[in-house]
Amino acid sequence: MKYTPDVLVIDLEMPGVDGLSAVEIIRRSRPEQVILMLTRHARPGVLRRALKLGVRGFVSKSAHPTLIAEVIEALHAGKRWIDPDISALAVVDDSPLTDRELDVLRETLEGLSVSEIAARLHLVEGTVRNYLSNAMQKTQTNNRREAARYARAREWL
Repeated sequence: MKYTPDVLVIDLEMPGVDGLSAVEIIRRSRPEQVILMLTRHARPGVLRRALKLGVRGFVSKSAHPTLIAEVIEALHAGKRWIDPDISALAVVDDSPLTDRELDVLRETLEGLSVSEIAARLHLVEGTVRNYLSNAMQKTQTNNRREAARYARAREWL
């Protein structure tokens, strides 16, 4: 990484790469990097993934610039900051799906085949099929695309 910011501010949705994938790449080379993620889609599943990746702050893009500056200062001081509305949604999230089932459904939404999903997530195809089958059972849908749309409609993705 050419620059070493005290707090890296990253968008969840960027052209070419999603913010969570970018965070994974950044954390591999700089595991200590403090990251604030901005989003306009504050889904509980996204929050959970971001936190697991080590994101320290999670704020809506529509937040007032003064608040964003205060959050950056808090993160720089070693604190964590999660938008209260997003946090509340995550607490009441009623998704029956596991994180891995959500991962394969997320890739399904991108139009990837089972073999492409397996390669991207470093899984064998049979494991991907099992996750998709479980997700379809839990969502009572007929195929993986329906299951993915069902999960997205309930803001699990």
